[in-house]
Amino acid sequence: MSTWRRVVVTGMGVVSPLGCSVPEAWTNLLSGMSGVGPLTRFDASEYRSRIAGEVKNFDITRYLESKEANRLDLYCHYAVASAHEALTQAGLLGTHKMDYNRAGVLVASGIGGIATTCMQQEVLSGRGPGRVSPMTIPMLIADMGAGFLAIKHGFKGPNFGLNSACASALHAIGEAAWIIRRNDADVMLTGGSEAALIPLSIAAFSSMRALSTRNEDPTHASRPFDANRDGFVFAEGAGILVLEELEHALARGAVPLAEVAGYGASCDAYHVTAPASDGSGAAAAIQNALRTAGMKAEDIDYINAHGTSTPINDMVETRAIKLALGKHAWHTAISSSKSQTGHMLGAAGGFESVVCVEAIRNNIIPGTMNYETPDPECDLDYVPNACRKQEVRAALKINLGFGGHNAAVIYKRFEPGK
Repeated sequence: MSTWRRVVVTGMGVVSPLGCSVPEAWTNLLSGMSGVGPLTRFDASEYRSRIAGEVKNFDITRYLESKEANRLDLYCHYAVASAHEALTQAGLLGTHKMDYNRAGVLVASGIGGIATTCMQQEVLSGRGPGRVSPMTIPMLIADMGAGFLAIKHGFKGPNFGLNSACASALHAIGEAAWIIRRNDADVMLTGGSEAALIPLSIAAFSSMRALSTRNEDPTHASRPFDANRDGFVFAEGAGILVLEELEHALARGAVPLAEVAGYGASCDAYHVTAPASDGSGAAAAIQNALRTAGMKAEDIDYINAHGTSTPINDMVETRAIKLALGKHAWHTAISSSKSQTGHMLGAAGGFESVVCVEAIRNNIIPGTMNYETPDPECDLDYVPNACRKQEVRAALKINLGFGGHNAAVIYKRFEPGK
């Protein structure tokens, strides 16, 4: 590992139910604000779940001309805006301070352009095949976030999207870091974007009994690790990071925000939707991240959990943390950002990675909101109901996805020479 190149974060951007910039979202997260409310995108009166974490006050024309924007699905719009913020912070927006052949994009989406799919199906059914948009396929495919960002910014290095359901963004970040480590690129734009708040998605997850039905109290509906949790809250958004090889970043005067220390991935190989009940699959991803980082369990100060607020996930994730960290699990601060944003599906790991980096930079851990009734099966320190001032030298991010996909990334404070 010592011969591998070091990878640092030099820029970050978000679009979220808590705000459409990192400063706004971080401030609202620390204040305890909830981004969850009644669904307004369509008439949800007949649905079991009628609440969501919606993005508000978003204007794509700040970043794209209307004609170009109309040729992209909303999930790409969110990716474009988040990437603009991240590249601006990194000092790489429109710059010539890098070799564009060694700058790549790996941006994921769990569902991609499902809104476009449904819209064009309605066109087909109501107006016939000749009226289906010729842009349908480019708009719906889940790799277009990565493809369009490369086109827009001229990044000619490694470029692709990946899909591992709700672990998509975190897998993208981990794989992008490895691309830089093995010297296939110097800069990678990476993370995830999701915009699937449409009738079909809500109906499908409702049919699975996966969504919270606290429709009369939306701000308290997402309650990770609480004994009375009843399902996750559907949300949308994006989180994009600029990853960069350390010496490349320092040579152009960039300020490392944090270092990507380790990455682990695994599969439960158990069930299409349910995680392995003993937590062994997720624990393996965490242990792999520790191994590749050359770190011990005791080095982890904070865990930003997957923490979906579903009865099974939170229990299994707690078991996984115990398996992976041993006794240190009871001495580690754990919180779930989804208690305030809802679940952004394939974009979750991008937004929540930004939270990890901000926690390291500010030595503040956001709390797990709506934690009222302890669950005997979830008995760790979930930083209940308020942020906590605490030194954060290293943060572990965990995301899990349908199909048994597990991802773990460790971020740590950047220290020159280490």
